[in-house]
Amino acid sequence: MLSRVSPLLRSSPPSMAARVLSLTCPTVIHLPSTIPHQPPRPGWKVSMSCSESVSVVGSRGFASNDNSYIARRFRSRNGSFALAAAAKREYRKFRGRRAAKKSKDKELELSVRICLEEQLPEDPEIMDIAEMMRLNAPMAMKLAFERLSDSEYKTRDASIHDVGCFKTVELSVLLCNDEFIRKLNKEWRDEDHATDVLSMSQHIPELKLPILMMGDIVISVETAARQAEERGHTLIDEIRILMVHGLLHLLGFDHELSDEAEEEMENEEEYLLNGLGWKGKGLIQSACDAGANGSTHLVYSDDRKRVGSLRFYKPKYGYIFCDMDGTLLNSRSQISVSTAEALKEASSRGVKIVIATGKSRPAVIRILKTVNLAGSDGIVSEFSPGIFVQGLLVYGRHGQEIFRRNLNSNVCIEALQYSIEHKIPIIAFSEDRCLTLFEHPLVDLLHTVYHEPKAEIIPSVKQLLATGNVQKLLFLDTTEGVSGTLRPYWEEAVGDRASVVQAVSDMLEIVPPGTSKGNGVRVLLDHLGISAKEVMAIGDGENDVEMLELASLGIALSNGSEKAKAVANVIGVSNDEDGVADAIYRYAF
Repeated sequence: MLSRVSPLLRSSPPSMAARVLSLTCPTVIHLPSTIPHQPPRPGWKVSMSCSESVSVVGSRGFASNDNSYIARRFRSRNGSFALAAAAKREYRKFRGRRAAKKSKDKELELSVRICLEEQLPEDPEIMDIAEMMRLNAPMAMKLAFERLSDSEYKTRDASIHDVGCFKTVELSVLLCNDEFIRKLNKEWRDEDHATDVLSMSQHIPELKLPILMMGDIVISVETAARQAEERGHTLIDEIRILMVHGLLHLLGFDHELSDEAEEEMENEEEYLLNGLGWKGKGLIQSACDAGANGSTHLVYSDDRKRVGSLRFYKPKYGYIFCDMDGTLLNSRSQISVSTAEALKEASSRGVKIVIATGKSRPAVIRILKTVNLAGSDGIVSEFSPGIFVQGLLVYGRHGQEIFRRNLNSNVCIEALQYSIEHKIPIIAFSEDRCLTLFEHPLVDLLHTVYHEPKAEIIPSVKQLLATGNVQKLLFLDTTEGVSGTLRPYWEEAVGDRASVVQAVSDMLEIVPPGTSKGNGVRVLLDHLGISAKEVMAIGDGENDVEMLELASLGIALSNGSEKAKAVANVIGVSNDEDGVADAIYRYAF
């Protein structure tokens, strides 16, 4: 038995057709082949059959045939239609249960296929809706066909008038996201925005075929979800409303023709919804109500997904490695609500957020607690992987230390003595502790503003070094002091014994030579057994350069250093414009 591919797949460009997954096998409903010109006979028996397996259509299955084009009409609820070409395509065979033997009476067979665009995630609600639509679409078709035989219309295109003259009626319903339906609009209607439903008619009366190929109803689940929330009903209710609207377009109704046509189609929507016992007003009436209340549906001109929409997209990357200062944190060292929402939603869709920062782990946990992103249900905890202190401390799958590198002890002695002599505060990072030699307002700011552990004052260099191994040293000064004095001096003083780096303008870090977050990323990827191809990285500083180069997609925020922007694949918006959230919505899915 061969699985018939939906008309949408036959007509779409190869790049688009290859992205469609056929979820369910055709549902077949048997009706009397001749629909009478009086009210239908009561007691029509409805039976369904379904194959035992699914057919998957992928890029390998596509084959166009230039000699097999058929013209088709393409409508949206916004009105205009265009001509498109339908090309045949190959499809896979699948085993199926033989259909029940037909009765002696001639019957009309309704064949409905429900498809999911492959960028939609395997969301349980979407799967349930798709299964429900497999039953609902034939019900709506049956009632609509009965209505055609019992009513007279003034504005309907009567190209489809005697359904009983066909042996089979075919229809496909495709559930997709905004991105996919937007591309259809762009390709066929030259309108660069998403719509809630499109109808693509494939019926050509002149061909006199025994099969009525009604065409395709394309529904954006993402837009449907927003409209359902706005209108106070469930997602399945909204999708049923959109399906009815699309079906009526395929049957020749067009509310854009005139006020009379709009009223006629609106009445038909109401009739079908009420007759089927489905909730909600018709799409035309809902749109009128929205206009009267002054609410409008936003149309986005960019390619960025929005909060609440990521559930309708598959992740492009399994991991996002993200810097903190200047990236995840804004200029006030805070995580905005929008950024927190983006992180939560990405995490809920299965993307692992890994922090890669110059900060200590306690500082990161403390910051993320403020937006409920720390702990067992968050993105960082003492039991989660992460890269800290410029990659000098790396924690593995269960939060255990898997890598550590300490700073040369002689460099530590020289820097600590320099701090005392010049009265420039210095912080020694030793695992989860911060150590210093004397009190200073800038030392307090490291705790109150940058959330690092409160520095412990150790009175002498010897005692401080006896406390524990030091991974890095951090000088605190003015921007001018760092760039004009500290950086030139220490770049020459340490030679090849250490490296000098900057994450922010008023701090100078001395770290072991060759230190980089990129090395920490490599260590962690090897530990987790994943490839850099699965990683998207976001950063801003020169200490993020190797990480951005290593990732499959490296994004430097616009507030970042020139070195970071030079190696990045993409320059994002700034940290004060929710750069991380924008990057997630735009590129991660």
